[in-house]
Amino acid sequence: MESRININVSTIDYEKTSKVLTSQLLRLEEMVHGEEDFVMTDSEFAFGWHFFVLSVNKSLVNKLKEIMGSDFEKLKGKGVEKKFLTWLSQKIEGKTPRCKFAIKEEMESSKFGIF
Repeated sequence: MESRININVSTIDYEKTSKVLTSQLLRLEEMVHGEEDFVMTDSEFAFGWHFFVLSVNKSLVNKLKEIMGSDFEKLKGKGVEKKFLTWLSQKIEGKTPRCKFAIKEEMESSKFGIF
């Protein structure tokens, strides 16, 4: 079983955001010759926001890191997961209304209290 990065996604427009994310990740798969390297859950709607989980194979992210080289290291964030979130945010910026990402495992830690 391949290890994955699970990303909590919050957005005000699920349809548009999921299409933009799917398109961007399919382009990434094409670029690194990956296949079926990500999945998205259906959304849950609450408080005017849609919440869903995007799960990406770490191998896809590692291939991106190899291709980008030192440019990947320059991305904001500590660790590969955070740098990938920065990269993904930059790629979809302006294409989708109000969208936020968070690493699922971090959200569930006691560090954030209520989760």
